[in-house]
Order: sequence, then structure tokens, then C-alpha cells
Amino acid sequence: MALFDKKTEEKLNDLIEKAYDAEKGFKKVAENVDNPRLKTFFLNKSRTRSGYVNELTDTLRNSGMDITERDGSWSGSLHRAWIDTKAFFSMDNDESMLEEVRTGEKQAIDDYNDILNNYELNPTVRALLLKQKAEIQASYNKADYLEGIQ
Repeated sequence: MALFDKKTEEKLNDLIEKAYDAEKGFKKVAENVDNPRLKTFFLNKSRTRSGYVNELTDTLRNSGMDITERDGSWSGSLHRAWIDTKAFFSMDNDESMLEEVRTGEKQAIDDYNDILNNYELNPTVRALLLKQKAEIQASYNKADYLEGIQ
């Protein structure tokens, strides 16, 4: 008997893929900012998302779920291309990159809320998702603050 139903497995696999996309996206944003502190902030966020991929993969495998091996989504690749384009045409590159981060973090929070509120999860997986969502919320708040002082 499967631990998660097919729809839940798809959603959790999508969450891993989106975390991988975010890892690559934060690296891309770091390449497009001038401020050394922002560059460090974004590189740290990239490492954090890499950790999310590993945590999610390990926890879900240990829970008996099959993990779909992926290397990011088409939409993630398209978004990173958009970041490069926006950086090229933006007058205030650092502010526009913070805006992109806030948009991505808001979407991630919505994705976590969707899974947490609409799918059956075991306590271990639920606790991990709640922890990661809280960290993403803190990242969103920090990006919001940093954008305000730019």
C-alpha cells in the first residue's frame, strides 16, 4: 500500500522541483546584483534551497515515496531567462532583483500552503514542510525589508 496517494506524490515531487528551480534562480539573481551584501544574501538563499531539495528528497524517500529525478522545470528555466532580461533593461538592478525574489518567495509560500492544507501528510513530512515554509516566509520578509531600504 502506498503511503501517499498519486496526487500527493505529484505535488511533493513538484515541490522538490520548484526548490531546485529556486536554488538555480537565486544563483542567477546573485549574478545580476551589484551590492556585495545582496549577492551574499542570494547565494545563501541558493544554498538553503539546495538543502531543501536534499531534505525533501531524503525525508520523502524514507517515508516510502518514489522520487522523480528532475533537473528543474521548463517554467523555472524561462523565469531565469526573464531575470537576465529584466536585469539587462532595469535602471535599478538590485531593487528589481529583490522584487523578483519576493514574487518567487510568495509563490513558494502559496505552494507550501496548498500542500499543507489540502493533502494528507505524515507527521514527519508535515513538520519538514512547516519548517521550510517558515524559513521561506522569513526570507520573503527580509527581501521586503531590503527592497524598502534600497
